[in-house]
Amino acid sequence: MLPAQESVGRPRLYCGQACRQRAYEQRSATAKAGLSADVVLVTRAELDGLQDRLFQLRCAIEDVQTLLTEKPTKAELERSLAELVRSTGRLDRLWLNGKTPG
Repeated sequence: MLPAQESVGRPRLYCGQACRQRAYEQRSATAKAGLSADVVLVTRAELDGLQDRLFQLRCAIEDVQTLLTEKPTKAELERSLAELVRSTGRLDRLWLNGKTPG
């Protein structure tokens, strides 16, 4: 979600014109295909990429969980947590509700 605005008027839904345009194209494509508004269209490559990133994240979480059952050194724990943070990549920028942050 976008940070709260201190301005008057309707709150912004998109971070910029490019994101607004992508959302419009998404809505137009689903409407033309006769799909409901809650359908999200992604390419096979985008879906594969997301699945790969989620798998990496799951593996990094499992590595941390395994390490925590042992007596890790501070360095081992730091490495494992750094890998977990790295594996999240920009997942925080992923939206599946039709609004895409920019």
